[in-house]
Amino acid sequence: MGSMREAFENVVAGTDDIDLLLATDAEQILGIGDAGVGGIEVAIGKLAIYTAAAGIDPARVIPVMLDTGTNKQSLLEDPMYVGNRHPRVRGDRYDQFIAAYVESATKHFPHAILLWEDFSTLNGQRILDQYRDKIRMFNDDLQGTGAITLAAAISAIRVSGVALRNQRIVISGAGASAIGAAGQILAAMIREGSSRADALAQFWCLDQRGLITGERSDASSDFPSWFFRPSSESRGWQRSQAADGQDLGILLAEVVHRVRPTMLIGASGELDSFTEPIVREMSENTPRPIIFTLSTPLSRAEAIPSNLISWTDGRGLIATRNFSPPVTHKGLTHVIAHITTTLLYPGLALGTIVSKASLISDSMIAAASSAVSSLVSVRQPGSSLLPQMDDLRTVSLTVAVSVVETAEAEALAGTLLGDIVEKVQEAMWQPEYRDIEAI
Repeated sequence: MGSMREAFENVVAGTDDIDLLLATDAEQILGIGDAGVGGIEVAIGKLAIYTAAAGIDPARVIPVMLDTGTNKQSLLEDPMYVGNRHPRVRGDRYDQFIAAYVESATKHFPHAILLWEDFSTLNGQRILDQYRDKIRMFNDDLQGTGAITLAAAISAIRVSGVALRNQRIVISGAGASAIGAAGQILAAMIREGSSRADALAQFWCLDQRGLITGERSDASSDFPSWFFRPSSESRGWQRSQAADGQDLGILLAEVVHRVRPTMLIGASGELDSFTEPIVREMSENTPRPIIFTLSTPLSRAEAIPSNLISWTDGRGLIATRNFSPPVTHKGLTHVIAHITTTLLYPGLALGTIVSKASLISDSMIAAASSAVSSLVSVRQPGSSLLPQMDDLRTVSLTVAVSVVETAEAEALAGTLLGDIVEKVQEAMWQPEYRDIEAI
């Protein structure tokens, strides 16, 4: 912590020269886990996407490595490892380190957005809760995944005709993706007019020990307690046991049987956990079953789209976090939506920068979700629930314009732009190189 100020003073940039600082402690990199200081490569790569997709000026961004140690033994024993050689710092000392970073970053670059990448779910959620109403900040793992999942859900609802507040939603998994999706969909239900209590009543969440209820002492501490189901509801439901007699709790098949969900979201990392019997039973009870698989890589996916299309007899509205080729079933080609936050976070950042918004509000994130969904036509049978990746700059432009409009409507914008589309286009950096002349 003592060198934090010195580190920022070493950056040769004025207070108005930086738009984004993307920080990571690299504890929970998707598909990798704990990477120690090697996680700086992810921060660099992510910032390159902000530039490619939304025209964020690459000279106005900084990747930041917050080295709080590593719990990966192979790194601690590697003589070439350049990071701090101790287990990860926890508790108050960790929070003080984060606070020192926030203080230094906002002091040196008061107009920059602080981005948070690949933190553990617990740390990421705590940081988000503590600072989201105080500074410009965004956590793509918690907010971005949830927002792009909401975008796919909005498109699916346009097809199914069943309002979001009337969906019965089962979420399998208790990590950042699951929590983010639950939080964004819950907020959207409330915006539609549901009370918080009524909206929460539409969710059934499972972790590695099955359905999360109020009586469980082993319930995942990562998932917010307000999503826990009342214990009385599931009395009499079938509980599963391991061969050694260990209680495995109320598992997914029983929850689907009892709840009859209209939307099933997988973020458990359990390969093939969306089995044919589970999917077929779900599809028997809803005309257009909505099924999203958020686990990645493919070797951890709950199901593959071709099976989901087959098991729902082509009625399933499918999205997956792993790229999938189109699936043809009974002569109809289904374009599978690719749930990638790349469709959302670059435009969200661009809109925040252009509007000079003081915060990134929930409404701005929701506007980004709606903007992404608006770019697909759901009238065509088999069409994707999300835009394709072919023209990311057009997607980012649409998202950014919607974000600026929302920031202005919420009185969060630091400037009023007039022609918003023109101003956003002008703000997008282009890779145009100056001519070099020999003298």
